[in-house]
Amino acid sequence: MKKIIVSAVALVSTFAYAQENDTINKSNEIDGVVVHGYITRDRESVNKMPLKEIENPQVYNIVNKNVIKEQVVTNFNDALKNVTGIARLWESTGRGNDGGEYYTMRGFSLQPSLVNGMPSLSNGTLDPAGVETIEAIKGPSGTLYGGSVISYGGLINVITKKPYNNFGGEINYVNGSYGLNRITADVNAPLSKNLFARVNAAYQKNNTFQDAGFNESFYVAPSVKFVANDRLTFFINTEIKTGESSNAPMIFLNRYADLSFHSIGVFKENYKKSYTSDDLTINNNSFNLQATANYKISDNWTSKTIVSRSNTKSKGYYQYLWDQSNGKDFQRYIANINGETNTTGIQQNINGSFNIGNLKNKLLIGLDYFQQNFIQGGTNYAEYGMVDIVSQSDTMAGYLSQSGVDSVLKDAKQLPSSAESKIYSAYVSDVINILPNLSAMLSLRADHFTGRVLYATTDSKAKTTFSPKFGLVYQPIQDKVSIFGNYMNGFQYVGPQNVTDASGQPTNEFIYFDPEHANQWEIGTKANLAGDKFSITASYYDINVKNKVMGNGVGTTQGGEVDSKGFEVSVLGSPIPGMNLIAGYSYNDSNVVKGDEGYPGNRTEEAGPKNLINFWGTYKVQQGALKNFGIGFGGNSASRFYTLNRGNIGAFPLPSYIIMNSSLSYTEDKYSVILKLDNIANKKYFSGWSTVTPQRLRTLSLSLNYKF
Repeated sequence: MKKIIVSAVALVSTFAYAQENDTINKSNEIDGVVVHGYITRDRESVNKMPLKEIENPQVYNIVNKNVIKEQVVTNFNDALKNVTGIARLWESTGRGNDGGEYYTMRGFSLQPSLVNGMPSLSNGTLDPAGVETIEAIKGPSGTLYGGSVISYGGLINVITKKPYNNFGGEINYVNGSYGLNRITADVNAPLSKNLFARVNAAYQKNNTFQDAGFNESFYVAPSVKFVANDRLTFFINTEIKTGESSNAPMIFLNRYADLSFHSIGVFKENYKKSYTSDDLTINNNSFNLQATANYKISDNWTSKTIVSRSNTKSKGYYQYLWDQSNGKDFQRYIANINGETNTTGIQQNINGSFNIGNLKNKLLIGLDYFQQNFIQGGTNYAEYGMVDIVSQSDTMAGYLSQSGVDSVLKDAKQLPSSAESKIYSAYVSDVINILPNLSAMLSLRADHFTGRVLYATTDSKAKTTFSPKFGLVYQPIQDKVSIFGNYMNGFQYVGPQNVTDASGQPTNEFIYFDPEHANQWEIGTKANLAGDKFSITASYYDINVKNKVMGNGVGTTQGGEVDSKGFEVSVLGSPIPGMNLIAGYSYNDSNVVKGDEGYPGNRTEEAGPKNLINFWGTYKVQQGALKNFGIGFGGNSASRFYTLNRGNIGAFPLPSYIIMNSSLSYTEDKYSVILKLDNIANKKYFSGWSTVTPQRLRTLSLSLNYKF
C-alpha cells in the first residue's frame, strides 16, 4: 500500500509540473468559492474557516448542483452515488428518531445530519431541489462537529441554495418510469436595494418497481438575504417538507440464530415482491430554520453567528419481516408509529488571521450548543401474518389494509416516552504557515454532555470529552500539488438506546453508555491541474475505534474494538472544453478486533462493500451541426459484501454489481432537454445491513428545464 501511495504522489506531481504553465483561463470565483463545471472547491464550511482545498489536510468530496442537474437526480441517494467510497445500507424507513437513509463510508454507517454545518435530523429522505452542494467530509471529524452528528467514517453536510443579487431562476419538469412526475422551481428576486429573496420548491410522486409502494412529497425552501451594511449581512433559510410513502420492504435475517439462508437465489426470484400495500403508509413532515449573521469585525477578523431549529415527525404504519430461521418463513411485525424529534443549535465562530513573527496564522474560535429531544408514542409492534418466501404464501394476503391492521393494534399499547440530550462545546483550530509551502493545523474540542430518558431505569451521567486534530501540508508545487498527513479524533455519545427483545422488538427500557472513541491517521496527496479545472486526490487512512458498543439491544455490551483502513482516489474536473467528469475508487478493510461472541475476526456489517467505483462523464459538442448536443455515460460498481457476518451464526453475502447509466441532452442558454437511462442492463442488485433489500430496476427519465 505504501508503494501505491508513493507512486500516486509521483504521478500527480509529474502531471502537475507539466501543467504548471498552462494558459487555460481560470475558473469563475464567486464569494471566494471556485466553481467550474463539476468542481466546487475552497469551501469555508468544510473547516469553518477560509482555507484552500490544496492546503487542507483533510479529504472531502463535493457534489454540486451541476452534477445533480445533468444526471437528472430526483432523490438524494442518486446524488451521493457520485461520492467516492459511499454506498447506501438502508433506505428510509420513516420511523421516528432514525428513519432517514443509512449509508456507509470508510467502514462506518452514517446518515445525512447536517445542513449548512448545523444539525438537522430527518426521519425521511432529503429533497435535492434546494441543494447547492453536498459535502462528504471524510474521517472522524469530531473536533469541529462534535459527537452528535458525525460518523467515524465522516459526515454529510448539505449546503443549501442562497439568495443572490439579481432576478433569475428556472423551472424543471421530469417524467419517468414507474409513474415518476416531478416539478421544481427556483426563483430569486431582489426585493429592495439591500434585501434579496429566493424560493426553491418541488413536488414529486412516483411508484416503485415492485408490486406495491409509492412516494409523494412536497418541498419548499424560502430564504432571505439582508445586507445591513458593508460589515453585517443576515441570512434566513427555511426548509419545509411533507411526505407520504409506504416503507420499502425491510427483510431481516435473524441475528440470534444459525443462518438458514445461504444463497441470494430465493430473494432474486421474488425481486418485485413488496409484502405490503399502498394502504399502509407513513407520513414524514420536517421543518428546518436557520438564521445566520455574518459580521466583519476588521480586515482580518470576522464573526459568524448561527441559530437553528429543526422538527421532524413520523406518523403512520411501519412494518418489517423477521426471519424465523427455518429457511422459508418470515414473521411480519407492524406498528402505528408516532414519533417527533426536535433540535436546537446555537453556534458562534470567530475567524482571524495574524502573524506571530514570520509565522502566519489562521485562527478559528468556536462555541456550540446543541439540544435534541425525541418523543415516542403510537403503538407497540404486533405480529401480523407469516410470509413463506419460498412459496410466496402470505397468511394476511388480502388483509393488508388500515382497518385490518388497526383491529390488531388496538391492544398493542405502548407507554409514551421521551429522551433529551444537551451538549455544550468549545473548540479552537489554528493553521500555521511555517513556510510559504508548509503549514500545520492544530485543533482541539471540549464537549460536555448531559441526557435523560423518561421512564428509563437509569439516567445518563454527565460526560466531558476532548477531541484533538492535527494536520500537516507540504506543497512541492505551490497551489498545484500538496502532500498531507492528518491525525483526527472522533467520538459518539451512544444512547439513549432502546433495548429490544429476542425478536428485535423495542421495549420501554433505555440504556446509556460511555462515549465511543475513534482515532484516524491518514496520508495522501492533492493536485490542481489544467488551470485548476482538473483535480486529483489520493489517500490512505487507518481508523481505530475503541470502547465500541456491540450488539443490537439484546445483551448489548461495551468495550468492542474495530479497525478500518483503506485507500481512496478521486478525480474531478473538465480536462477539455465541453467535457465534465467525476470518478472515484475506494478500498476498505474493516474488521472487529474485540467484541461479543461472533464479531471478532469478521468484517463489520455496517462496512458495506470492500471495493466501490463511481464514474460519470459528459461531453457537450462545442461547434458544428451537432453543437449543444451532449452525451453522458457512467455508473457504479460494488464488490460482494456480507449483510450478516458473525462467526457464531454464519454469513450471508450480497452479490457484487455493476450498474451503468447514460444520457442524451440538448442544452441552450435558456433551456435544456435531457433523456436519462438508469440501470441500462436492468440489473437485479441488493443493499442491506442485516437485511436484504432489492434496488431499483431500469428507469427512463425525461427532464425539461427552462431558465429565466
